[in-house]
Amino acid sequence: MTSETPGTAAAGHDALQRSRYGEVYARWRSDPEWFWEEAARDIDWIKPADRIFDPASGIFGRWFVGAECNVCYNALDRHVERGRAGQAALIYDSPVTGTIRTFTYHELRDEVATLAAVLQDMGVAKGDRVILYMPMIPEAVFAMLACARIGAIHSVVFGGFAARELATRLEDAAPKVVLSASCGIEAARVVPYKPLLDEAISLSSHKPETCLIYQRPQAEARLAEGRDRDWAAAVTDARKAGRMAPCVPVAATDPLYVLYTSGTTGRPKGVVRDTGGYMVALKWSMKNLYGVDPGEVYWCASDVGWVVGHSYIVYGPLLHGCTTILYEGKPVGTPDAGAFWRVASEHKAVVLFTAPTAFRAIKKEDPDARLLQGYDLSEFRALFLAGERADPDTVQWAERILGVPIVDHWWQTETGWPIAGNPLGLGALPIKYGSPTVPMPGYDVQVLDEGGKPLPADTMGSIAIKLPLPPGCLPTLWHADERFREAYLTTYPGYYNTSDAGFIDGDGYVYIMGRTDDIINVAGHRLSTGGMEEVLASHPAVAECAVIGVKDSLKGEVPCGFVVLKAGVAQSPAAVETELVGLVRERIGPVAAFKLAITVGRLPKTRSGKILRGTMKKIADGETWTMPATIDDPVILDEIGDALRRRGMGEGP
Repeated sequence: MTSETPGTAAAGHDALQRSRYGEVYARWRSDPEWFWEEAARDIDWIKPADRIFDPASGIFGRWFVGAECNVCYNALDRHVERGRAGQAALIYDSPVTGTIRTFTYHELRDEVATLAAVLQDMGVAKGDRVILYMPMIPEAVFAMLACARIGAIHSVVFGGFAARELATRLEDAAPKVVLSASCGIEAARVVPYKPLLDEAISLSSHKPETCLIYQRPQAEARLAEGRDRDWAAAVTDARKAGRMAPCVPVAATDPLYVLYTSGTTGRPKGVVRDTGGYMVALKWSMKNLYGVDPGEVYWCASDVGWVVGHSYIVYGPLLHGCTTILYEGKPVGTPDAGAFWRVASEHKAVVLFTAPTAFRAIKKEDPDARLLQGYDLSEFRALFLAGERADPDTVQWAERILGVPIVDHWWQTETGWPIAGNPLGLGALPIKYGSPTVPMPGYDVQVLDEGGKPLPADTMGSIAIKLPLPPGCLPTLWHADERFREAYLTTYPGYYNTSDAGFIDGDGYVYIMGRTDDIINVAGHRLSTGGMEEVLASHPAVAECAVIGVKDSLKGEVPCGFVVLKAGVAQSPAAVETELVGLVRERIGPVAAFKLAITVGRLPKTRSGKILRGTMKKIADGETWTMPATIDDPVILDEIGDALRRRGMGEGP
């Protein structure tokens, strides 16, 4: 079902012996509280915990109960005090504006403390919510850390999100203040944010007291009298007055932020992240999973609007004393498919963490990696991929051109840090294509049948995590304990339901084959669309693909594959489609009933790069569907509908 890298069958046992993973995971399993108490020694606490874990607190227990701390102090001040004041903390690299700026730890601490004082002057206090609606500029990082500094709870909404979606978050979080910018900049267009913010406030029943607006020269915004304040002017005034806010102690169990993720009812779910456990988990992961040391340059090419940006652009690298890169650009188009190589080379990044879709885009535009030539990646040690399944073809392509470990790893907005990965800092394990490797300490990952019973190795089922969840994971949803229980804890009592499907092999490697609704039932056979996507992606002409299950009166469901071809492919789309049908039949068998491959120009995705398979399925089944709030380009769904209609599909009942 899966393949290993050449030689891993022979060398695998040696690698397993060299890695300390087995020993460390066993140590966690034998005494979880001792394990996390040891990890917590890397954090500066204002008051130590009364209990490392209290099973009677919260819904499934709480970590570091009774402790007091401050995230901003741990991310900035302590580094300034202990010899890193002059080290680069944040590098802002913006090809869309032609700007590169570097902030030392001392400079970043001062920027954050000044902005925190501005927030206090606007009446923001510990426990108040602040919504951030920001592009990828340094001020977004300042804002997150400024909230953390004074104990306010930030909620970052992806910049440019539709007004109605922003309004639902305003209503749920009830922020005292909104921090925003006049615009964001995409590869080929400027996106004004202020009109969207104004509309969201008009739609929302909750009205923020103040909006602090950072004016960008690409599109200045009109400020609403009495409500809006100019960001630069407010910061300048505070700086002239010598105003810098000190760090405010908060409980380890207090929320650091609320991050909204899509809900099945249409109402967004506010994932709560508590303070102490999050710091401990992120700090542990930086060295043990990512294999990065303090002082090194770590680059996460995501957006601060997503959980990946929270954890590994802002908090994780700074807690660890790294230099972090904030990149306002794309993998292709700013200016070309060599953009990532330029950034990694210029800033001497040792690790890059991005989404598989970014590398599929690079591979599509520059399949022979010609644009890599001339860049010095001698410092570069590893590429980490997450966000959706990393298909083996893309992983192998990246291996060939980069010559470093390509690490697929798996986690969720809810968990805040990786569930499974290849822990390079403990010694790399053999890579198995298609697997994000093994569970991290803290996660007891199991595969369950529909009745909640554990399944044997290599058997497809629902992936769940035995409670309690480790530090860093969500303790609940914002003001919605019952919704938290219903969404995650009731399907399999005693477990957190990931809503992902897959299996665990005999070596303990986890395989994520898709969301549980991506497992299709073809004439009684449960088949993974992810497995079929692996086969399609292995074809040399295919840049990326998506497989969905389409309603069928005879078999219940049949698979339909959408493929995007690489640039410069000489074969006709029809010829490639015929080969793909044969390939699935050969690799998976006639049981897959795979008879339809459709070539399209592009796939519909969220702004974070996840393919909108659920919406594609509704279009194919002729069902009513709504425009996803997170979609990158709505026009693509029309293109998908047109492609389906040409094949006699997608018409409503």
